[in-house]
Amino acid sequence: MADKFSNLPDAVADPARKCFVITPHNVNELAVLPKSIRAPSAGVITLRAVDSDADVPHPVVAGEVVFVRVQYLRVTGTTVTGDIIGYA
Repeated sequence: MADKFSNLPDAVADPARKCFVITPHNVNELAVLPKSIRAPSAGVITLRAVDSDADVPHPVVAGEVVFVRVQYLRVTGTTVTGDIIGYA
């Protein structure tokens, strides 16, 4: 399949070119820095954004897309169930 946009640089505001499941972890940072994440269910996602100094418990509704560049997504404090999806 031809991608007529493949010669253009990717910007933060552009649509994602990669989707992946994020496995929360208390110590490891994400292997890929997403442009946004999607909550599979209602609850809380405890995260740290790329330029932040502290974790934030972020309440979400089911299916919500959170437009934040997440560096860490913690197990502790995260209550959503199902696969959290990253978009990069």
